[in-house]
Amino acid sequence: MNKDFTFTIKSTCLDENYHPSDNTRITTNFANLARGQSRQQNLRNALKMIDNRFNALANWDNPKRDRYSVELEIISVDLDINGSGHTFPSIEVLKTNIVDHKTNKHIEGIVGNNFSSYVRDYDFSVLLREHNKDRGEFSIPDNFGELHGNIFKYFINSEIYQQNFKKPPVICLSVSDNKIYHRTDNQHPLLGFEYQPNEASLTEQYFKKMGLQVRYFMPPNSAAPLALFFFGDLLNDYTNLELISTISTMETFQKIYRPEIYNANAAAGNCYQPNMKNQDHSLTQIVYDREERTQLANEQGKFTEEHFIKPYQAFLEQWSANFA
Repeated sequence: MNKDFTFTIKSTCLDENYHPSDNTRITTNFANLARGQSRQQNLRNALKMIDNRFNALANWDNPKRDRYSVELEIISVDLDINGSGHTFPSIEVLKTNIVDHKTNKHIEGIVGNNFSSYVRDYDFSVLLREHNKDRGEFSIPDNFGELHGNIFKYFINSEIYQQNFKKPPVICLSVSDNKIYHRTDNQHPLLGFEYQPNEASLTEQYFKKMGLQVRYFMPPNSAAPLALFFFGDLLNDYTNLELISTISTMETFQKIYRPEIYNANAAAGNCYQPNMKNQDHSLTQIVYDREERTQLANEQGKFTEEHFIKPYQAFLEQWSANFA
């Protein structure tokens, strides 16, 4: 089985000169920013927002709030089936790296952060939609997300992952706008107050099949909680600077992509339901095409069906069924 399924990893610097590759999902947050006439200014502004947020949180021994900067790598993972030499883009995440300008040290951050997957596009934009077509009540197909989850777990446990990354990934997403979140008494000095949802979202169930737990925290001076998906012990397995690198990076993307929630002018209270129609929010000076993003997710789901799911369907079903 191991010989039938292999991964290759590529790393690309995400800076103001970044151009998306042909294999990058153009619905991905950072790729969407890097398109059009405003691409370089978009990236420059986003990276500056990340640095400013990092220094605001890492404020000890940092009187001018300029001690640190964050460098980002795009980690692209391609999948080769049956040693054919033909690869399919399976996973794309971000890796944070921290520059301490006081000590001139480079500190490794967290891998994960943003998460992209063509197979997830297929599951949500093609499989789930077709399953619920002409149905009176929404339901989830049998084995929904299992192939995707097994591929992800196989990658995380692979030798190539262990060789390239020191710690398991942490993925940071938006909260769901159809759930209600209640603030608990648990407060972390950097992650802030913990929230609990009234029920599990479909995304939470989907990521559970990837082996990931989830906790919801609202960092200091944030407008809304973030969903943090992880293996192990989130609060003890990572250093303060590692956690801050994820918060500063992903909160910045959420402010750009979902300003109604994460750039709202009023912060979440003890009982909070996100509202994508909230008019009381501020816009960043960064151009982001959210409508195009939704349309492209559908196109990329169909691309996955044509070039990955259908050609290898028998193998993938057998592989996933035998996965342990």
